[in-house]
Amino acid sequence: MSTNDSQPEEPMGSELPPQDRQEQDVPREAEPAQPAPAESAESAESAADAAPAAAKAVAPAQTGRQRLAEGLWPPRVSRAQLIVALLLFVLGLGLAIQVRSNSDSSALRGARQEDLVRILDELDGRTKRLEDEKQQLEDQRKELESSSNQAEEARRQTIEKERQLGILAGTVAAQGPGITLKITDPKGQVQSDQLLDTLQELRAAGAEAIQVNGVRMVAGSFFSDEGGGIGIDGKKITQPYEFKVIGKAQDLEPALNIPGGVVQTLEKEQATVAVTRSAKIVVDALRAAKQPDYARSSSS
Repeated sequence: MSTNDSQPEEPMGSELPPQDRQEQDVPREAEPAQPAPAESAESAESAADAAPAAAKAVAPAQTGRQRLAEGLWPPRVSRAQLIVALLLFVLGLGLAIQVRSNSDSSALRGARQEDLVRILDELDGRTKRLEDEKQQLEDQRKELESSSNQAEEARRQTIEKERQLGILAGTVAAQGPGITLKITDPKGQVQSDQLLDTLQELRAAGAEAIQVNGVRMVAGSFFSDEGGGIGIDGKKITQPYEFKVIGKAQDLEPALNIPGGVVQTLEKEQATVAVTRSAKIVVDALRAAKQPDYARSSSS
């Protein structure tokens, strides 16, 4: 018997049924893991318990203060925290000032009546001392001002007196209201004594400064006859004789025109006399200041 007869061959090209082909395409699901033996579980638990113990043995335990220090340093401050801190600082400062002021006032409120009276007496005494010092300073200021004013007034009076004496002595030029007296003597009949009388009449009428033909007349001035002419202090002058006089014109002119006075006397000598009033007469002829040989000031 042949082998072909024992195992019948399937025809080639035959296909599997659809149901069998689908079973071959779907992969098999993974089988669930088998539970570990009991010994392996116990060993895992013992290893887990041993791990924290090892960690504790390696790293020493930290205290609460150390953990707080690590949390606070280095500081991590934001802008909002800074603003809040500043506001809290201002608020605390205000509270401190308020508490201090309240404590001061409370100290006074709690003081005894005798202490309060003593404090008031001290304040009154201090106020009185300050008022006295203020009054003393005011008096000193007034005294200084008065002395300064007196010194200034004395200086002003000294300057004014010097000016007046300079005018009288002929060492200072002067100007002011007055008259001009002009004497023309064509025949030469006027004498020196007549001109001296004229000078004395003007001084008696209140003349303050007199100048004759460019010569300043002072207390020691004199007239003299000089070779057919007239001289002043030894200096010959020529006609016409012109007097420039500073003073009150209302007094000077009438004094010259009184009956039998200067004008009539000169007119008898056939001289012509003209008197002119003026609001401004300038007397600018000066005399050199002469130092006395023997007289000295009694105050020196």
